[in-house]
Amino acid sequence: MAVKIRMTRMGRRHRPFFRINVIDGRAPRDGRVLEKLGHYDPLVKEADKQIILDLERAQYWLSKGAIPSDTVSDMLVRLGVKHKYADDRKAKGEKARLIAKKKGKPFDKAQRAEVQKGLDAEKAAADAAAKAAAEAAKAAAEAEKAKADAEAAEAEAGSGE
Repeated sequence: MAVKIRMTRMGRRHRPFFRINVIDGRAPRDGRVLEKLGHYDPLVKEADKQIILDLERAQYWLSKGAIPSDTVSDMLVRLGVKHKYADDRKAKGEKARLIAKKKGKPFDKAQRAEVQKGLDAEKAAADAAAKAAAEAAKAAAEAEKAKADAEAAEAEAGSGE
């Protein structure tokens, strides 16, 4: 039996409240609970009152092979419970980050924002260069027109004598 430590959503609409439970992995989210370990209330302002968890029982279930969900794993690490799944998850994330770096693709929001900022700067530089080239061409055309007008005026003045 694959045992998991995961959250069950309780509360009402726009007022979430989660119970942290030990559940058979094949059971649905709100299915039969083996043991209730605690609860998580994301709307509580004080961080120490957001997560209420029986750490001894959580460590017991982890020692028996229970697998925490990603969210519960982060909560356990925040509460100081070390477990191998957090280390595995961190190693997996680093590996994915390295693969993305090799391919030259952004991995997270910060990298995407950095790439977008660079693209915006390149686009602004290209727009400025195009605008400067257009103005130079316009100035050259006006100079050419002025030169042609001056030659025409000179030719008129020369033929009128």
